Amino acid sequence: MEKTAVYQPGVCNIGPAEIRRRRLSGYLGLVVAAVFLVLAFALGWAAPWRLLVALPVFLAAQGFLQAAFHFCVGFASRGLYNFGELGTEEAVYEAEFRKKDQRKAALITVLAFAIAAVVAVVAFLIPIG
Repeated sequence: MEKTAVYQPGVCNIGPAEIRRRRLSGYLGLVVAAVFLVLAFALGWAAPWRLLVALPVFLAAQGFLQAAFHFCVGFASRGLYNFGELGTEEAVYEAEFRKKDQRKAALITVLAFAIAAVVAVVAFLIPIG
């Protein structure tokens, strides 16, 4: 079931083109994280170095969460939304709407951070050989 492609403060601030872009960034972060972990374990990196996997995992989680929520964290921080072609952002002028958008952006960021932290701790705790 397709969600309505219209700006809804704190709910939805991007349309199909922007959603695809966020999903692609999620996949890119996921690939980087996977390659990082394969190298880390294959080369026997010390556990503290494996914590760095949190960076690409955060990017992956942020991308996938933004795509799933149909909501761009960056747009919210700049008071924008976009349901058209890439690069055709429109401004959000109402202060109340901007606050709702910023709260949603904070939620997505916290969720992405939590996911990254869990993956990093698991990577840290896995013993090597």
